[in-house]
Amino acid sequence: MSAALEHTLRCGAQALALELSEAQITQLLEFIALLQKWNKVYNLTSVRDPAEMVTHHLLDSLAAVAPLRRHLATVVQGDISPRQSASLRLLDVGSGGGLPGVVFAICCPQLDVSCVDTVAKKAAFIQQAAVALKLRNLHGIHARVESLVGPFDVVSCRAFASLADFTTWSRAALGPGAVWLAMKGKHPADEIAALPAEVQVFHVEPLTVPNLDAERCIVWLRPQPTAFSGAVA
Repeated sequence: MSAALEHTLRCGAQALALELSEAQITQLLEFIALLQKWNKVYNLTSVRDPAEMVTHHLLDSLAAVAPLRRHLATVVQGDISPRQSASLRLLDVGSGGGLPGVVFAICCPQLDVSCVDTVAKKAAFIQQAAVALKLRNLHGIHARVESLVGPFDVVSCRAFASLADFTTWSRAALGPGAVWLAMKGKHPADEIAALPAEVQVFHVEPLTVPNLDAERCIVWLRPQPTAFSGAVA
């Protein structure tokens, strides 16, 4: 990776007030190099230019890291059981080239991240990334999300499907007290209005992505308390 790309990444992380170690910076840059290499054969993303990959993929995903870290800290602090952050699990749905799943695994090493995709080559790429980047907390799963039962503490997606489809298809993967984290562009008012009554939006969090002139937000959702009957382990 060039010095210019590293500079863009470092400045972007600083703009996001995101603390990253030197090892994490290196892993993020190596991930983009790996994505670029595999993309030539497997067409993992339509973005081809490395500079655009840093902005549209890395920084876009990194914008969600601080909110995710805050949520995980809240889960650990509020858990009445003697639970540790190392036991927390995230499922990234329709992860494709590993966005944001791989970025989450790099930036939240205490979190166990599984990336599920229906395309075998994309799941294989995640497995290769886990090996190449030495991420023991990262796993690629070739499956339909409807077939997964978890339990996961967070189920995430980035530009995957409508909120109604995303929550319906991944419902069985939720553990007790779990939430959905959906990365969206502009505020998806129509999608929120179309959600079933048993799904509650408890926060829409605006995001600012460095060097990207586009609206972004996280929609945080959870099952209505009366609607949750527990997930199968």
